[in-house]
Amino acid sequence: MSDYRSYLTKNGFLMLRDELNHLLKVERPKVVTDVSWAASNGDRSENGDYIYGKKRLRQIDSRVKYLLIQIEDSTIVNPLEQVNKDQIFFGATVSYLNLSTNKNNTIQIVGVPEIDTAQNKISWISPIAKSLLGKRVGDISIFETPSGDVEIEILEIKYV
Repeated sequence: MSDYRSYLTKNGFLMLRDELNHLLKVERPKVVTDVSWAASNGDRSENGDYIYGKKRLRQIDSRVKYLLIQIEDSTIVNPLEQVNKDQIFFGATVSYLNLSTNKNNTIQIVGVPEIDTAQNKISWISPIAKSLLGKRVGDISIFETPSGDVEIEILEIKYV
């Protein structure tokens, strides 16, 4: 277990649970069937189907273990149940203005396993999220990046 508290949004929890169920009920049984078939073909040392199947089983088992730990050790937070909706907390969707580039951006602060940059979902332990936590609309926040400090103004806070 890592040295920080693990949080998941309700949607993130459901996503991990669905992935776990898919791996256990669909993927793993299919690969086990493939490996059994490949093993029945004789010499396993040069049997590509067998070797690949065993490797894939290890990958699935590793992912299952990771998912189980994330699901069991995380606190589930439903952003819709946030009481102080005028402040930024875990699960918030935040629109902000980058004061250096004059560009707007919107992000959602989520748990580590939920990170998805394509959907603008960032971890609550990222530098920008840490700088935003507790802030309100109109507040200015500064966070550190490899290319220097970035100053942003919070425009909107939503909990969806």
